[in-house]
Amino acid sequence: MESFYELSSRTMRRVYDSRINTPPVLDTATYFPDATRFQAAWPQIRQEALAVLENSPSIPRFHEIMPAQAEISASDGKDWRMYLLKVYGQGLRSHLEACPVLASILDECPDVLSATLSFLAPHKHIPRHEGPFRGILRYQLNLEAPPGPDGRPGAVLWLAGNEYRLAQGESLLWDDTYPHEVWNHSEHTRIALLLDVRRPAMPLDLRLLSRAVTAGVGMVARWRGLD
Repeated sequence: MESFYELSSRTMRRVYDSRINTPPVLDTATYFPDATRFQAAWPQIRQEALAVLENSPSIPRFHEIMPAQAEISASDGKDWRMYLLKVYGQGLRSHLEACPVLASILDECPDVLSATLSFLAPHKHIPRHEGPFRGILRYQLNLEAPPGPDGRPGAVLWLAGNEYRLAQGESLLWDDTYPHEVWNHSEHTRIALLLDVRRPAMPLDLRLLSRAVTAGVGMVARWRGLD
């Protein structure tokens, strides 16, 4: 998947950045109304994520899934583990079966292209970086948000100059093509549901380009046996 991104990311950024002018954080009701389904079920999704963490000790680190991401995933010797459920339209059957509530909601939300349970180890730092593709938005729902030394949520998302600390059950819709980095200042693992969702209301040519890009990435996922 990374080779596909690397091949086309510079061109995509030029095309999208000249046509789309939205802020780093977007209104969920406008840009991803299906978020209410995940928000309403977050306690059940949290229980499924905790069971995954307890029963799946071999959850891979991000850079073990995508070696090209080692610069941000393997930068400090602490784990950032990713339990993939859906990768650009390709579902991972056994993982979906382990999370039936989440799988059922995903079935009802065709604009969700990818879904991952993200497990961020204590004191893990994800260095500053930017996503390549503005046709996709990132929805983050925190399922386990341990407190830091000051009592506030210990996991911090720095996004385009602003700091966000999502408590347990809180969510954010954001554009990951803006510079961002993450710290977990707590003593426990932060667990989040991360969804890549199709950006709505784009011009027709950009919608067609987005569908071509996501279809290409999905094809690579099939070649790699991720489904």
